[in-house]
Amino acid sequence: MESSLEIPWTDYIPHQPTTKQLAFGLLDTPEALYGGAAGGGKSDALLMAALQHVNTPGYAALLLRRSYTDLSLPGALMERAKEWLMGSDARWRDTEKTWRFPSGATMTFGYLERLGDEYRYQSSEFQFIAFDELTQFAESQYRYLFSRLRRLGSTTIPLRMRAASNPGGPGHEWVRQRFIDSDVEGRVFIPATLDDNPYLDRESYISSLMELDPLTRQRLLKGDWSARQEGTLFKREWFPVVDELPVMVNRSVRFWDLAATPMRPGTDPDYTAGVRVDYGADGLYYVVDVQRIRATPGQVEALVRQTAMMDGSRTQVVIEQEPGASGVNTIHHYVTRVLADYTVRGQRSTGSKVERAGPVSSQAEVGNVRLYRGPWLGPFLDEIEAFPLGGHDDQVDALSGAMMRLRTTRAAEPLVHQLVGARRIDPARNPLGLDPDNPMYWDR
Repeated sequence: MESSLEIPWTDYIPHQPTTKQLAFGLLDTPEALYGGAAGGGKSDALLMAALQHVNTPGYAALLLRRSYTDLSLPGALMERAKEWLMGSDARWRDTEKTWRFPSGATMTFGYLERLGDEYRYQSSEFQFIAFDELTQFAESQYRYLFSRLRRLGSTTIPLRMRAASNPGGPGHEWVRQRFIDSDVEGRVFIPATLDDNPYLDRESYISSLMELDPLTRQRLLKGDWSARQEGTLFKREWFPVVDELPVMVNRSVRFWDLAATPMRPGTDPDYTAGVRVDYGADGLYYVVDVQRIRATPGQVEALVRQTAMMDGSRTQVVIEQEPGASGVNTIHHYVTRVLADYTVRGQRSTGSKVERAGPVSSQAEVGNVRLYRGPWLGPFLDEIEAFPLGGHDDQVDALSGAMMRLRTTRAAEPLVHQLVGARRIDPARNPLGLDPDNPMYWDR
């Protein structure tokens, strides 16, 4: 159904907006995301919003896709703008990929194919910046472009950051957290589905979407940002969320599954994930905190060091040790250089990821694993419930490693305690880092 309201901006738009597109264009908030389902009119919504102020002198708009190919595809932003503006008094400058209007206003098309491409615009000034298919971009690129939103003190042109996207893609997680799950004032999500767009042949488009796998179809047909790949080992209802941790903690382990590949647009590399698990005197396992990052080796080391400082010396740091000499060298580097003031151990992984996760699944199913409430909960539960069919398993691997360490330590404690008590092991050289004089670190 078409909106009965008048178009509130310019004559450069060849057709009347849908109700959702009009609502998007009328927003005066700093940030807004449009879309969800495929066919909801996302590209038109961005183009309409960009054209709102082209009759105002000094106005400049920038519309971005991940690659130039994405920009120039049939029906994509740049080609659609040409369909709308050819024959008007606006003039196209192909070398700059810019439309110039009689007022002097401009509308430019660009792309950010690699991390760092955003700095091409470091001396530019825009009042409107739009990202088409936001989940294809890195969050750092999106955040950096805020520095390019500027205006003269004498103008009243609003500063607007706008985006459109379907669920899925490398940036699904951060986009969902920023717009769908967030209650930050000034960020608005306008959901739109195929039912909101009267200009498409609905039945034929649905028929095409039915060829997709169930997860992708749910995301594109329904615009479902919470749709998840269901795995076989875990259910999220097995993990009670608590707001308090036990006073008495027997052992605490932070296990790191290391990776060192930074995020780039169009890629979906592994994360470095560090999961801290405390084993309480009540016999329950508490997942206290999860840290993860996709970054360079230096940035990963900085996060591991900072996290160790926050955890304190009572939390043992365990790092997954890869096979061969490289794994030995990595552990030696962390022990001697990165975490010289902390108890650090390397731990070799045995068996498949699924086999290692089996004992965790068993403990969780009977209610022995609790999650301490924190901002990491959503991504953690999404990944663990999708395991082993999801796209990532870094947090699951780190959780399995931490609980394996705790189980191994528990089995060794009685023998170690006896040997230390009999003076057959020097407490200063205790290989498990146990303190027999501290009752908080022994089961009762």
